[in-house]
Parts: sequence; C-alpha cells; structure tokens
Amino acid sequence: MKTQVLPANSPEAISRALDILRSGGLVAFPTDTVYGVGALAFDGKAVESIYAAKDRPTEKAIPILIADIEDMEKVGREIPHIAYRLAARFWPGPLTCVIPKQPTLPGAVSATPTVGVRVPDHEVARALLRAAGPMAVTSANLSGKPSPSTAEEVFAQLDGRIELVIDGGATPGGIPSTVVDCSGIEIRILREGPISLQELLSS
Repeated sequence: MKTQVLPANSPEAISRALDILRSGGLVAFPTDTVYGVGALAFDGKAVESIYAAKDRPTEKAIPILIADIEDMEKVGREIPHIAYRLAARFWPGPLTCVIPKQPTLPGAVSATPTVGVRVPDHEVARALLRAAGPMAVTSANLSGKPSPSTAEEVFAQLDGRIELVIDGGATPGGIPSTVVDCSGIEIRILREGPISLQELLSS
C-alpha cells in the first residue's frame, strides 16, 4: 500500500479522504491534541483494520470523534445529562466523554456497552468529520510508540499501513484528551489529560 500525503489546504484533501473512508480505508489527520488515524465509525471491518495498522491490542476500545455536540445521539443512547453538560462547557476541546453506545456500533469500536466520544477543537478535523460523519479515531502511531504531533511523524510510523495523511502542520496540544466516564451515577476520570477533575466537577 502506498501512503499519500496531502496538505490540509489542498482542494482535494477532504474529497480524497472521503473516497478512501467510504471504501473502507484509513485516513490520518490533525486534531487539537495529536494526529489521529481513523475509519468510519459504523464500518466494522475498517475499524478492525486500525488495530492491524497500529499493531494495537484488540481489547482496547477506540474512541469516536464527531463534528458537533448534536452528533452525540448518532453514536450514544440514553445519554446522561452530565455528558451534555460537560460537552456544552468543554467541546470542542480535549475531553472524551464515555457514554452508553448505540447497539448498531460495531464491536470493534468497543466490546463494552459504552463508547468514548469527543468533538476536537481543530478546523481540519471538524471539516472532515462534518463531511464523513462519526469516525473511530485513535492516535496515529504504532502501539507503544510516541503519539505524533506532525504529519512527518505519522508517515515515519504508518507509511504503507494507511492510505492517506492529511498534513495540517504541527498539532497545538500534543497531550491526549482527558477521558471521563459519564455512564454511572458519578463521573470518574479514566485518563488524566489537559482538563482536571476539579474543572469537571465545577462545571
């Protein structure tokens, strides 16, 4: 497989990405934290190929990126009020909310009854997500290697493993998102990140 790199400002970047995603391929692109690699969220075989491309353990769930808060209902069900409240305050931004998932989501996204969802604060990512719909996305690195903050770093690790890298320059964050479980009675931080528990509780 030949990995193509296109600048984010190229007029063909989004359309090329859509062609690849709709044919079950993988695309890497910048977010507000690190570069992610993703597939269409409801394409089970494509999501499975993310694990193969990254040499990622299959027991690890893959979060879903969406373009806008309204898209949360496409991937979640019986969404707790606290998830909407946190989303209203911190989205777009580096917060992943774990919510009950739609049963139509493939098991490759999450083998549990929940799924992590986030709206990234990055114009390129949101433009792609608005065009493609919800995507299963994880950091665009080989499992165990550093998360990439540039297209060059993605290419160095995933060349020949994915179809396209959208080059949007260096990502501003560099730190993976805070992950908070919103599916229970009280919120729980599952992964510490840029947003602290104190900030979450004061929202």
